[in-house]
Amino acid sequence: MTRRTARHRLRTALCACAAAITLVSSASCGLESGSSVPLEVGPGSIQPVPELDGVAVTVGSKDFTEQVVLGYIIEFALEAAGADVRDLTNIQGSNSTREAQLAGQIDITYEYTGTGWINYLGNEQPIPDPQQQFEAVRDADLERNGMVWTDPAPMNNTYALAMNRRTAEETGVRTLSDYAELVRTDPAAATTCVETEFNVRQDGFPGMAAHYGFDANAVERRILQTGIIYQATADGAQCRFGEVFTTDGRIIALDLVLLDDDKSFFPKYNAAIVMRQEFAEAHPQVAEVMAPISAKLTNDVASELNRQVDVEGREPAAVARDWLVAEGFVSTP
Repeated sequence: MTRRTARHRLRTALCACAAAITLVSSASCGLESGSSVPLEVGPGSIQPVPELDGVAVTVGSKDFTEQVVLGYIIEFALEAAGADVRDLTNIQGSNSTREAQLAGQIDITYEYTGTGWINYLGNEQPIPDPQQQFEAVRDADLERNGMVWTDPAPMNNTYALAMNRRTAEETGVRTLSDYAELVRTDPAAATTCVETEFNVRQDGFPGMAAHYGFDANAVERRILQTGIIYQATADGAQCRFGEVFTTDGRIIALDLVLLDDDKSFFPKYNAAIVMRQEFAEAHPQVAEVMAPISAKLTNDVASELNRQVDVEGREPAAVARDWLVAEGFVSTP
């Protein structure tokens, strides 16, 4: 699921590497050991766990706002529990993050069930029910790759197309079926801005075009960074339509209108904790610490945390810590 600020909010602690192999092997990118957690926290409802005292845990995330915030949420929670946490958030792209975890560079991350089911496990059809989607990913990824999925959150950060209100009024488009009809009848009016991954993913634009029965190549698509797409779509000159994520705080801030996925194409992207099997079995207390946190991560919560970063310009680490403090999970020293 950009899935930054722009949505891509790069921290200077990591350098950007282009390929997954480089990401996994390059010490210059920080993937050999990671850096320390950027802010201090103390116990709250999360109390020190003797079994986790001093246990080395490396936390990873992808390179967009929500993922970085979620990564810091894991870090602060496990820090309060007594673990020796290393920070490897902000890795470039889904595949690079996945390869880093498979290679043992990352112990734990939040991943999306739709990404796991389609991109990592190679399925073409999503499962509409979110719990069934989670269970299918959990079982298949454990069997094939030794990856443990646990603690799915209510938040569903799925893809969507958006437009500004003027475009909605001028085109009459309200649904993706309406958008498909516009592409077929007046493709020049359907200029759409997308990010690189969405442009090629089967759970992105090509799959959406096939599902809704229009020629993907008929649409003029402009490749932009995700963070730029939101403002460009709000302006309407460069992007009549734009790829967005449903938990992004800029949707409300920029008064964007979401197109209804009336034929239920986009998969459910519930965030869930993912760990390598050997790590999960050695430290079952990690899942116990994270379960009540995941339960609190609704779409409204995720949208608000994202908004604080992408609209107010706050640092993801501060946003993550402040939310955990407000919920009573951790305290400030």
